[in-house]
Amino acid sequence: MTDAYHVTGEESREKKPTWIKGIIFFLLMIVFAVGLLWTATRLRSAEGPRVADDVPAPLTVRVVTVKPAESFELQESYSGLAEARRTSALGFPSGGRIEAISADVGDRVKEGATLARLDTRSLEAQLASANAVVEEARAAHSLALSTVERQRTLKLQGHVSQQRVDEAEAQANTALARIDAAKAQADTLRVQIDLARIRAPFSGVVTRRFADEGAIANPGQPLLELVEAGVLEARLGLPAQSAMLLKAGEEYALTADTGNVKARLRNVTGVIDSGQRTVTAVFDIENPDVIAAGAVVRLALERDVGEEGFWVPVKALTTASRGLWNVYVADPTENGWTAVPRPVEMVHSEGDRAYVRGPVRAGDRVVVDGLQRITPGMPVLPRDATSAANPNGG
Repeated sequence: MTDAYHVTGEESREKKPTWIKGIIFFLLMIVFAVGLLWTATRLRSAEGPRVADDVPAPLTVRVVTVKPAESFELQESYSGLAEARRTSALGFPSGGRIEAISADVGDRVKEGATLARLDTRSLEAQLASANAVVEEARAAHSLALSTVERQRTLKLQGHVSQQRVDEAEAQANTALARIDAAKAQADTLRVQIDLARIRAPFSGVVTRRFADEGAIANPGQPLLELVEAGVLEARLGLPAQSAMLLKAGEEYALTADTGNVKARLRNVTGVIDSGQRTVTAVFDIENPDVIAAGAVVRLALERDVGEEGFWVPVKALTTASRGLWNVYVADPTENGWTAVPRPVEMVHSEGDRAYVRGPVRAGDRVVVDGLQRITPGMPVLPRDATSAANPNGG
């Protein structure tokens, strides 16, 4: 009994202070809430809640003044090759054994010089035989003429008929024809012997050699390549519109890696190449000593393009949609200037400037720097910069 009473008494003492703890917790929450209210009251200004109403300072930007133009000069450059006017692959028209080659790569040869020859002993023997046939035919013809004279004398004396005279004259004509045939055969052999030698068709430089002595040359097989020296021409492909600006006979300045080249226009083909879509212009180079065959030459032309627009620095352009570009214009307002985007179309670009067209008026100030910091409607402070060069002036 004593133990049971003792346990019940302890439980009563532990449960008694539970409501006191609740009151203490409630009082602490009230104090905490009062503290938060007091802090909020201290932070609030006497004028009420603060709202950011200051206007941001305008961004200083460099601008160029738009100068409209009705056209612009297009600088075009076209390239081609300086080539020898004549280049020949030399060979024998008939086959045979190569007896000698007297020219090698890099040799400068004069017109008419013998460069190579075939073994012609067989042809020379045939020519000797043909010459003998010619002499035989001449002897037969001489005898036929004597016979004709005798038959004519006998005819006058009445010993032979006119038929005998006609037969003698026919034999004489036949003998004469045999002479011509024999001489033609001999001439053919002489031509073959002559063609068994390769002679330089013009003065030039041997650039390639394809065979050596002792080899059997096939008919038409190239043996040497000869490039004409001292006479160069340049062939350049131009658009038909640009080729129309050239005038035959006039002198033009070409450029090469070795310096300036004087050239005179010989002609323009006037036929558009189906592959390149260009027209070929042929120039005669008047100072070939300053350039080598095969060098690249360039022709610079100026062409007036009738497109209205204006020049701006390339850095003044920002990308827009549908293949267009934007420029930011410093537009005046009552309180200053704001950046307004204007869409433009690029007509041509060269170097660090571009020729564009769009809804921009004369005198508008186009922003040329700090575009990455500019948004539409942003206040700006324009500062004049050096205008983009305008080749048309104005």
